[in-house]
Amino acid sequence: MCGIAGVFDLRQKGSVGERAYQMSQTLAHRGPDGQAVWVDATGAVALAHRRLSIIDLSETGRQPMISACGRFVISYNGELYNSEDLRTRLRQCGARFRGTSDTEVLIEAIARWGVRAALEQVNGIFAFAVWDEHERRLSIARDRLGVKPLYWSLRNGTFLFASELRAMAALPEFDRTLNLAAVGGFLRRSYIGAPETIYGAAHSLLPGTLLEIDARGNERSESYWSLADVVAAGANDRASR
Repeated sequence: MCGIAGVFDLRQKGSVGERAYQMSQTLAHRGPDGQAVWVDATGAVALAHRRLSIIDLSETGRQPMISACGRFVISYNGELYNSEDLRTRLRQCGARFRGTSDTEVLIEAIARWGVRAALEQVNGIFAFAVWDEHERRLSIARDRLGVKPLYWSLRNGTFLFASELRAMAALPEFDRTLNLAAVGGFLRRSYIGAPETIYGAAHSLLPGTLLEIDARGNERSESYWSLADVVAAGANDRASR
């Protein structure tokens, strides 16, 4: 278990690094083995990471991690079950690895295939945010069944994301107004279903979903995997036999 958080300030009001650090401080329990914040050259984006070292215990597994080509930066929480298979395929495509972490496998897969195509290839549980320096675009994604949590908010030109709601709520600028409909749902069902959260300004990213936002504020969300589609495809396959 690691903790991820970050800020994308579309208006570039500054202090994104300080805000990302403040968010990451609330996630210390998720990653006691390391903490780091990456800030892009323009000061518009900051990615934070709290590390729990499991696979690669060395500094080569440190995050946020930059791709070998320098274009992409990732903050990632999770585990890829097919990382070694993907590593072999990527080496055949010319990739050279510095360490043994599955984070590096994921970022190099994204660098070569793109975020959407990489998501179709990976098998695991994860939540991540990746910044594209060339396109000036932030992408966040969650695993197919939503095992790893990921929350986001877009208010007044500032996009926030984090592994836990408390990280966003730690910022003074975050709107803590309660989502009364979600409260009512919790009282009836004892849980709050995604994408709703206890805060009206925050959302839980749906499982199997990719959300992208660029420097112009253009936002796009898509489902890259659906259990309903898998069930339907299985039913069609059985019917055709």
